Amino acid sequence: MFTDQAHAATLASWTASKHHPFIQQLQAGTFREYLIQDHYYLHEFARVHELAAQQTTDTVAADQLRAGAASLRDGELAIRQTFFADLHITDAELARTPMAPTGYAYTSHLYRALATQGTPGAVSALLPCYWLYAEIGAELAHQGSPVPLYQAWIDTYNADEYAGEMTAQLALANRVATPENTPALLDIFEKSSWYELHFWQMAVDHETW
Repeated sequence: MFTDQAHAATLASWTASKHHPFIQQLQAGTFREYLIQDHYYLHEFARVHELAAQQTTDTVAADQLRAGAASLRDGELAIRQTFFADLHITDAELARTPMAPTGYAYTSHLYRALATQGTPGAVSALLPCYWLYAEIGAELAHQGSPVPLYQAWIDTYNADEYAGEMTAQLALANRVATPENTPALLDIFEKSSWYELHFWQMAVDHETW
């Protein structure tokens, strides 16, 4: 299956993500920077779901993509507002903080995947975020965190509901992959996985233009 090939091809970068200092040593300043940048990323992430849904004639895929966009807005983005309040991240701060270069490049990659490979390309580009966060959430759940804010973030990605969404995305990726488009989709998946790893570093570095 496509997902088996994709997971095997990105094992090194996923392992690096799981052992990245951002994940292993959650810290207030770095986490704050991450949340601001992830706010921008998630809005574009949801938008790509909607655009991919519009471009497919597969009603099952379209319905799932639209449901994914709605879940993002009602779930992760809504939870972020609580995190913002805890860290005193205001609308004014968000307005004056631009999307960092890596975040800009990652979201541009999502749109390019859709433009070049259609809905299958978008599905492949979106999948590493779902899948990697589920694996990280499961691993961090065993460690836990004494800081309520960090524990709430971990719980988001270790919840049964999130696991269900991730499993549905795996099935969708296998649904849209064909022998003809698999090489291109694997390349897209690998690039998204690369960006996931560098998204952590972006937060650690407080990356700017």
